[in-house]
Amino acid sequence: MTTKALIFDFDGLLMDTESTLLESWRWEWQRHGLRLDPAGFFADHGGDANEVRYATLGATVGPSYDRPSSHALRMAYRAELNAALSPAPGIVGWLDRATELGLRLAVASSSPSTHVGALLDQAGLRARFEVLATGEEVPAHKPDPAVYLLALRRLGLPASQAVAFEDTAHGVAAAQAAGLRCVAVPNPHADHARFSAADLVLRSATDLALDALLATVARRADRPTRSSVSAGRHTEERSDS
Repeated sequence: MTTKALIFDFDGLLMDTESTLLESWRWEWQRHGLRLDPAGFFADHGGDANEVRYATLGATVGPSYDRPSSHALRMAYRAELNAALSPAPGIVGWLDRATELGLRLAVASSSPSTHVGALLDQAGLRARFEVLATGEEVPAHKPDPAVYLLALRRLGLPASQAVAFEDTAHGVAAAQAAGLRCVAVPNPHADHARFSAADLVLRSATDLALDALLATVARRADRPTRSSVSAGRHTEERSDS
């Protein structure tokens, strides 16, 4: 099969916005003299999980908690953190090589276009992507495949001609539910043990050149095994594990 397009998740993959999200919440809890327990912080779905986080903080602080002020201050602090972000290691190299190979590029994210677009502009990446599909445009977030199906429709390609890139297990599930082969690059806060369904797992985008990555994914496409790359070495895993 011929790969004609690459479809990337945004948060935690192209840029490490997952770490700035967690840090902004740690900061907000500390502002109230409290410590955030990071266990269970990251949801098993895409989209905005912050209402539950605000409710939890409010219940912990008590009647004095000012939700609008808390939100405004946290968002301002996160904006400061995000302003220092650059593309994740290895990502620009992949994008450069994709352009050389004539591959089309898309983003499929559960986050809103205002968030994704602004940070892509900041990083100087926005013009690289022909298609941007985001969370407010679809009825359900990952692991639902809707945003990937939207990206494929805008590309005008079948899933067999594209490869997805994800940093979360629910993102991998969304991509594969859309019929896409999927490369996982787990973000620093993800449980690597949950990525066995991915067609290929890398520690970083620096682990494997794009040509080798695409060749590996193509070889695995019609085989009953998936490949996991760890510390630069390949290990075979059963697809039904």
